[in-house]
Amino acid sequence: MSNVSRPLVRRAESVESRAVVAGTATEIQDLLGSHEGMPNFFLRRFVMGAGGGMPRHTNSVEHEQFVLSGRARVTIADEIHEVGPGHAVYIPAGAPHSYAVLEAPFEFLCIVPNAPDRIEILDR
Repeated sequence: MSNVSRPLVRRAESVESRAVVAGTATEIQDLLGSHEGMPNFFLRRFVMGAGGGMPRHTNSVEHEQFVLSGRARVTIADEIHEVGPGHAVYIPAGAPHSYAVLEAPFEFLCIVPNAPDRIEILDR
């Protein structure tokens, strides 16, 4: 991966969303990442609709998240947290976690290392 030699500024609306296959009523946008030469991190935006969420799963990379809107129940390991706008969330690599929307749309930014990520679904 190479370093970006120029600044990059764009509106999130210009980036295509795609459905998250393992999720329910969940979409993701890759706002910035290795596809543009970012050397260290991916910046992603998730939007979960009414009844949406993600089943319990693990990732091989850490997650750092910031909630923009809505509310959800986020379970990390055995701890349940209700989060909303302004909450910051850290999920260690390998920690089982899940999301259940309480107030839609639940929208958050997610920053992960620009490294291979292996996802394992624990509950369907």
